[in-house]
Amino acid sequence: MILLLPTLMVGIWEIVRHQFLMPYLSMDMGNYLTPVLVFAVSIVLLLPLFSMMERGQRELEQERAAKHAMEAREGLARELHDGIAQSLFLLSVKIDRLEQNRRNNEVSEDSVQQIAKTVHEVNHYVRQAIASLKVPASGPINLTLEQSVRGQLAQIAGEVMIDASLDWSLPDESLMPLEQAELLSCIREAMINVRKHTRATEVSISGQGSRERWRVTVRDNGGGFRHDPFTVSGSYGLQIMKERAASMGWNLRVSSVDEGTLVELVKGGL
Repeated sequence: MILLLPTLMVGIWEIVRHQFLMPYLSMDMGNYLTPVLVFAVSIVLLLPLFSMMERGQRELEQERAAKHAMEAREGLARELHDGIAQSLFLLSVKIDRLEQNRRNNEVSEDSVQQIAKTVHEVNHYVRQAIASLKVPASGPINLTLEQSVRGQLAQIAGEVMIDASLDWSLPDESLMPLEQAELLSCIREAMINVRKHTRATEVSISGQGSRERWRVTVRDNGGGFRHDPFTVSGSYGLQIMKERAASMGWNLRVSSVDEGTLVELVKGGL
């Protein structure tokens, strides 16, 4: 419209002027009136169009702002889940264990110190989250992916009292640093779910493949499940795992096998 309206206006005006108005308007007067008429028609017809464009731009900016706000909320929820929620769950496990030991008169100073340590970690995390809404990087940055998985496996397995094994042959070069961080978060969530939702006593983690195609599995010997775990109300952990996997271009599979539950993270259809 911006391109066509002035052109059509000039063409129509010239036809009307030469066919009907030549006896009444001189050539000079017609030449003076041409830009005036084009300007007037442009103002009348194009101002509403520009107004529509501005309104559309404002709506687009509002949608972008709403999208950014939702992404920020989802990111904060993910970080809170990975930090505070999981730490509080592990704390509840330790308290239950301490209560059982108290009934059996087997309370040890080490158990109390572990609980106090977890409480301090949660308190530190909350302070960091309030200050920057981000979890600061912790731990040595020169660990290999296998060492990180093994350390995480040993830590959580010790806290939730589950026998754990690792079979890892996935090279570090197979994943970028961001992918490694997301994969570790998914593995941690899968292990937490083993303790939270199953009666498993053993869990095994394996990782095989190359840069183009790889598979990481977390298998337990619990009772499995009967219903789709992604439809369970309040199951935020699996939904967050699914979102993490989707953002990285991976496939997440959760299946109930004969001897428990199998969680698979797959890249490249391996």
